[in-house]
Order: sequence, then structure tokens, then C-alpha cells
Amino acid sequence: MRYARPKSLDEAVALLGEDHWRVLAGGTDFYPVQGARPFRENILDINGLAELRAIGRTGTHFVFGARASWTDIIRHDLPRAFDALKLAAREVGSIQIQNSGTIAGNLCNASPAADGVPPLLALDAEVEIRSVAGGRLVRLADFVLGNRRTALEPGELVTAVRVPTASAGGSSHFVKLGARRYLVISIAMAAARISVDAEGTVRELALSVGSCSPAALRFPELEGRLVGRHADASLVEAVAGWPFEELRPIDDVRATAEYRREAAREIAARALRGALATAGTAFERAGGVAA
Repeated sequence: MRYARPKSLDEAVALLGEDHWRVLAGGTDFYPVQGARPFRENILDINGLAELRAIGRTGTHFVFGARASWTDIIRHDLPRAFDALKLAAREVGSIQIQNSGTIAGNLCNASPAADGVPPLLALDAEVEIRSVAGGRLVRLADFVLGNRRTALEPGELVTAVRVPTASAGGSSHFVKLGARRYLVISIAMAAARISVDAEGTVRELALSVGSCSPAALRFPELEGRLVGRHADASLVEAVAGWPFEELRPIDDVRATAEYRREAAREIAARALRGALATAGTAFERAGGVAA
């Protein structure tokens, strides 16, 4: 077993190209999974890479370094389209977990109940990856493949999560359902992002649901039906009546598959209602409020 704490991203990538390593960042999943078992795999500790902690903006993207913590995201000044991401960040365990847990770790862990995935899906996020062979970008929808499965290849390291500036307009909201209010793994969760023009017409809408399939999902057919409509309560009614046949919920100790499907329909409608309520639309003026 080897332990390495590289001082630069280039050094980290070079080490990954030489051998198999378990990457250690925030450690909030790393240590619980390890438990009391002795370490037998090589450990690559990237906590010394300050360059992976930054949150910034280019001409085309908002960029979240792989080591950006949930607390970093909560505190950073971001447009209202990122409100759902900030709400999800506040649901990631305790404050101590939010201080340590990282955005890339949440994605690479690839849990169906990963809180960060639905809001990032709604933002059309993509994952930036580096290896000795170079870099590549993968849409988040193509990166998380299923329960504990990602598109990350041996020798690769996630270096950032990128959100197109074109997806940063409008407003968003996130709703999580669990067996209790705090410190809980979700039964179902949903994120909605909506952009409305001055006449109250929906110009862009994104809706995603997590914890009800091996990976969180978007609903392009539903989204397409709602774009171009007037932003009023009928949008919420349309979501509440959608069958969500794409979902593949399971029975487990937290809920039945049937309950999850019904819950997904309800909280997706609540997420959209919340996004509408912060969009300054006719819906808000008519008395619509966030759930």
C-alpha cells in the first residue's frame, strides 16, 4: 500500500497514470465505506491541491473545482438559477459534512440519493476529467451511469464541474423528502429550473428527480410540453399529473416503489412551484408560494 499527497495537479495525474489509486478528497464517504478494515489499496490524497477548491466563471461557464465543498457553494455569490444547488448543499448531512464533502465526491460516489445530482442535472452540468492522456468533458447525464457506477476510467481524475452560463438564467428550487427533516438519506428529491420572459412565457424549463432510479433523471418530453406556455399554476398541475414512467423506483427500508413514484410526482410539482415563486411571474402575483 502506498500513500501520496501530491503538491500539484500534474503530479496527481502522473501518479494516477502509474498505478491504481483510491482518491481521497473530503473523506465523508471514504472513511465510512472503509470502516475498521485495514487499508490495502494505494491512497491518493488530493486535499493539498488548492487549485481544485476554486469556484469561478469563464466567458462560457461557471466552474466549480472538484474540491469545492458544499459550504463553499452555499457561501459563494451565484445567480438564482443556482438556488436549487445551494438548497441541496444544505441537505448534505450535517454542517461538518458540508464543510468537508466535495461536489466531485458527491458525483463520483454515484449514489442514487446523491443530493447534488438533480440540481446539477437541471443546470446542464458537465464533468471535467484529466488523465496523462489529456482532458475530456462528459455531460453529467452521461457521467453517472447507475448505482455506484460512473464513466470515469482508470487513471482519470475529476477536476471540475462546469455549468454553461446559458443555463444560469431564471430561477430554481429543490425539494427533498426523507423520513425526518435533517440528516437523512432521501426517499425522493426533485429540482426545477425555469426561465420566463417579460410576457410571462416559459422560455426554458428543466426538471429532474433523484432517489427514484439508479441515477437521477431529466424529463425532456415533459419539459418540451411546458416550454412556450404561460407561467401560471397550470404548469404545476401538468407536472403533478405527469406519469413519470421513466422512473425505476425500488422497495427498500425507506419506502416502497409505489410510494416513491407518487412522492416524486408531488415534490417535482413543489419544486416547480418554488422556482416559479422566485421568478417574479404572474404565478407569484396570483398567490403561488413555494412549498
